[in-house]
Amino acid sequence: MMKSLLEQLKRRRLALGLKQKDMMLRIGVSRQQYQQLESKGNPRLNTLELIAKGLKSELMLIPTEKLNLVKEILENDALVSPTSKNKTSKQSEESSLANDPWKNLLKDEE
Repeated sequence: MMKSLLEQLKRRRLALGLKQKDMMLRIGVSRQQYQQLESKGNPRLNTLELIAKGLKSELMLIPTEKLNLVKEILENDALVSPTSKNKTSKQSEESSLANDPWKNLLKDEE
């Protein structure tokens, strides 16, 4: 699980076009410290929160039974480009999922 989280941090950093040395200015750790953390570290929760903020992200605890729904929403959002969003905005408004993709997501299933 830790390996997956560290990989996610790296993917997010790369998606933002940041280098490891850029994290020094964002979260106050040296490139070497960040490199070690990203490759094999075991960061504390407050360090993870700081890194998430530096990567314009949020840490979130997602119930296992809702994980697939969250992944589906994120994948669908990544597939829709900004230009195609404009073309289908009227269609999207008709869809309650498009209006509020998080609606009822964390509620207990009945």
